[in-house]
Amino acid sequence: MRKLPLRLESKQMHKKILFFALPSLVVLLLDQITKSIAVAKLDPREPVELFWTLQLNLIRNPGASFSIGENLTPIIATIAIIASITIAYLGVVETNFKVKFLFGVVFGGVLGNVTDRIFRKGDGFLSGEVVDFIDLQWWPIFNFADVALVIGLPLLLYYRYQVERNLSNG
Repeated sequence: MRKLPLRLESKQMHKKILFFALPSLVVLLLDQITKSIAVAKLDPREPVELFWTLQLNLIRNPGASFSIGENLTPIIATIAIIASITIAYLGVVETNFKVKFLFGVVFGGVLGNVTDRIFRKGDGFLSGEVVDFIDLQWWPIFNFADVALVIGLPLLLYYRYQVERNLSNG
């Protein structure tokens, strides 16, 4: 196998990392900025109607998705941290750029909610509550990290399956 010059290898490595890191950073920043604005501007007792069923409605979620496990916040936070480390590893070593990008989107979503659990007000270590504020009124209240997860994870699984199928067929 021919070895590439160090500069070219370095550029390719940066490109590979960028395909994972950039979507992660964009999702994380969008999530944390919108949560900060929601906390600063919204009153938890007064939803702001936007249009149709969409409203802004500030809540703090100590549990997992759909407020399941509200008394298990430190355990949920620990599982989320382990999941984020696993996703980061898989995203960095992934060779398919589309799959790598989607790992980045999912990682950004997980990191957005883990950041809340670590840094937002709580009763102790890893007991912070996730800020949710997007309310469709017919679905549990959510945030942009949740959007990244709900869209990114199924796409990631689909494209990862496609890559595996192509490798086994080809």
